[in-house]
Amino acid sequence: MPSEKYLKYQVPQPPADVNQEFMTVQETAWVLGCGVKTVRRRIADLGIKGGPGARIITSRADRLAIHEASRPTPARRTGRPRKLRAA
Repeated sequence: MPSEKYLKYQVPQPPADVNQEFMTVQETAWVLGCGVKTVRRRIADLGIKGGPGARIITSRADRLAIHEASRPTPARRTGRPRKLRAA
């Protein structure tokens, strides 16, 4: 059974309004459809700063940056020609 802290801090939660200016990490994870750890990792990678000891809050611009960083990149071509199989 998950602990109370896990349920409070590590589970995405729906926001009161999906168009609000600021959201918690848990609400951001719910809106973006990913895990809380993924959002925290993206925030650290992008260098988004919060207040010391304060709860991490994301703005609309932060959420857009997190979303753009989460988008998969297309696979690179190796430059080698493909071998065609004989039918």
